[in-house]
Amino acid sequence: MHRPIFGHSFAVLVAPILLSVLAFYFLNKKKASARRNEADADSGAPASMTTPTEANSGGSSSLPTETNNGASGPSPTETNSGASNSLNASPGNCYEVFLSFRGPDTRHGFADHLYHGLLRVGICAFRDDDELCQGEDIEPTLTAAITNSKILIPIFSESYGTSSWCLDELVEIMERRNNSGQVVLPLFYKVKPSDVGRQAGSFGKLFHEREGRLRERSSQDLANLEKWKQALLQVSKVKGYEVHGSEVELVKLVVQRVLRELKKNFELVISENLVGIEIHVKKVTEFLDNTSQATLFVGINGMGGIGKTTLAKAIYNKLSNQFEYRSFIADIRESWKKGVHQLQKQLIGDILQQDIEICDENEGTNIISSRLKDKKVLVVLDDVDNVNQVKRLTGNHDWFSSRSRIIITTRDERIFKGAQVDYKYDLKEMDSAQSLILFSKHAFLMDSPPKEFGDLTREVVSITGGLPLCLEVFGSLFYGKESTEWRDMIKKLEKIPRKEVQERLRISYEALDDGQKQIFLDIACFFIDTDKRIASYMWEACKFFPKVNIEELRFMSLIKIEDDRWLRMHDHLRDLGRTIVRENYERQPWKHSRLWDSDEALKVLKANKVTIYLLFFS
Repeated sequence: MHRPIFGHSFAVLVAPILLSVLAFYFLNKKKASARRNEADADSGAPASMTTPTEANSGGSSSLPTETNNGASGPSPTETNSGASNSLNASPGNCYEVFLSFRGPDTRHGFADHLYHGLLRVGICAFRDDDELCQGEDIEPTLTAAITNSKILIPIFSESYGTSSWCLDELVEIMERRNNSGQVVLPLFYKVKPSDVGRQAGSFGKLFHEREGRLRERSSQDLANLEKWKQALLQVSKVKGYEVHGSEVELVKLVVQRVLRELKKNFELVISENLVGIEIHVKKVTEFLDNTSQATLFVGINGMGGIGKTTLAKAIYNKLSNQFEYRSFIADIRESWKKGVHQLQKQLIGDILQQDIEICDENEGTNIISSRLKDKKVLVVLDDVDNVNQVKRLTGNHDWFSSRSRIIITTRDERIFKGAQVDYKYDLKEMDSAQSLILFSKHAFLMDSPPKEFGDLTREVVSITGGLPLCLEVFGSLFYGKESTEWRDMIKKLEKIPRKEVQERLRISYEALDDGQKQIFLDIACFFIDTDKRIASYMWEACKFFPKVNIEELRFMSLIKIEDDRWLRMHDHLRDLGRTIVRENYERQPWKHSRLWDSDEALKVLKANKVTIYLLFFS
């Protein structure tokens, strides 16, 4: 039996189109589902928001009061962004916040306001309403939702203690806090924390009525009573908030508290093997922290592969908890080709948490300069290569509120003058000691080389010129090699001028087998920032063994995998891959094995110059 296998000139042109269609279909399906969820959630929302006055346990106050009954649990780790509510969540779902409340007391009031407040800033919340689930056996679902949520928020109201459903949730919530360190943030809605803990006041009156009925029943009910009382006592000592006043103000406070705990949307992924970056972060942030109320533009300059993006990410992570409004726009030099209005849309969406359609760059400029001027923002423009990019995205100092911070990374420091940068930071190559540590982390998985490889290691390090990217890639390339192989590769490196970074990186590409090379080139041309599972379908069909080879490329430091899904690649390596595809046929794109530029691909199709190779085999 014979079957056709498409050669690259055809397959790599058609595959992205087919994958795009599939991605478009599933994204629209997901958006439709999200709209249905939001519609369901909104259908129960009240027409207006009430703003009663707030009181702490000792008296009245015009603002919400944070209770100080004990220490909260440790901060959770960062999670993926998203927003959803579900009473049909699968055990595998991961939420950021779990809301437990008594439906009749708060469903159409405070709990609803809080839930939508969380959604508006992109927090993925599970909203459980005991009244909506009567008769359903969803205990495994609830347990999974509580287990997978990073922050657990029980909202105590007068009748919370009359619901076995709510009390069972509370027992599970406190067990997660005690055993797994999940954060519990209790909210006391018109009840005192002490009354909840001792079952006193109006809360205690209703609880004891329920208790009396249960004591007439089985021994199991008595056992449950003891667990409930213990959980109520524990949670009453946890630091939270009392709700007696302005619900609007309290919702804002709670949302901000949740954002701080989650470090939501601002912890960018950076390498664990960083060396010497702390001093650079300190120098830049010292300038940002020790200045006036003015909006500041900071420029980070350096050659490609020097670590500008990594430094910007580290600064962004350090400063982010000081800013409610943040945006990190990556790889502008490349993404600018898709249209400035797309980047403007990303910036506006990040800041306003709204999906706003922008027709052209002038409209985008007007929206940014007018609607964001009262916002204190932290914005990073990464890999800028034209001053117009800065002008169209962040304009000048009066586009944002005071103490806003705009960070620009570029290879061309001339951009800083046109961008009116207040502070320039020139990022230099790593010194020999730092270079040795970084290289050794990748070549030997430790901070220094074995004695027998000491001289060879120092020789390689001296050739790299202190570029972190080269140190990582070469360290991975030399890993596990014999000393004779080291000497051969060192000879190759010595023949290439130090400034020719791309040519030096090519040595790592040439060490790959054919399947690894094809996957590397596909990622460079098509699949950066793509879910690896999508691209793997094509690679499996081509017999490229993606599961093994993707891991090999990652180990070789030629790609990175973020959140075990997203394919990432340094722009130097991306440019290397595209150069390899284009070489020898720079002005004859129909002879390229891959076409990633849509205009170029359309011209080739119109010229009817696409070459299709078919290989038949048994």
